[in-house]
Amino acid sequence: MRYRIEGGSLPVAIIELNRGESIYTQSGGMSWMSDGIAMDTNMRGGLLGGLGRMFTGESLFMATYTAQQDGRQIALASTFPGSILVLEVKPGQEYICQKSAFLCATPGVNLSVEFTRSFGGGLFGGEGFMLQRLSGTGLAFLEIDGHAVAHELAAGERLKVDTGNVAVFEANVGYNVEVVRGFKNVLFGGEGLFLTVLQGPGKAWLQTISMPEFAGRVVPYLPRPRDD
Repeated sequence: MRYRIEGGSLPVAIIELNRGESIYTQSGGMSWMSDGIAMDTNMRGGLLGGLGRMFTGESLFMATYTAQQDGRQIALASTFPGSILVLEVKPGQEYICQKSAFLCATPGVNLSVEFTRSFGGGLFGGEGFMLQRLSGTGLAFLEIDGHAVAHELAAGERLKVDTGNVAVFEANVGYNVEVVRGFKNVLFGGEGLFLTVLQGPGKAWLQTISMPEFAGRVVPYLPRPRDD
């Protein structure tokens, strides 16, 4: 299997499959594909697995695309301006992702729901109580809002992040929230009451924008119904 990412800030993953190779994505995730690729829609992981995915922003059913000939091509585009991050998942190297980050993966990668490890992290961390976990073996393609910036955290090193800007982190990285100190900082600092705290060791990817924040900036410019 070979792949390339094109499209700049409106990215698409173009994947070339040889005979027998597969990629799976959520229902409706395929943008275009060449002839000679078979599609199989299924509830990957069973009913409970499908319901868990729904709570993290994915579809109940997943579609698996398998090449019937060598050199077949399939394209899967991001649903939001940003970038596509490709990760190699392997035993002992699992990842926790923001909701709706999953774009597609090879069949050996398992996509499941991950519950936040602390009540505060779920309530105030910007992603809710349910995240996505990637495990197994293979390649995973993830949608990132804006540009992805990687940080390698040493053991015990802490990184404070504005809620919503955490995209992906290795499963061994700690994830919690911290209250912003100082009345003036909370009231006038523009960062809200809470910050997300990541603690090493491990690697994390941060995104330069978040979809909820972007939507909030756009709403004031949308046309409003007129009062007659």
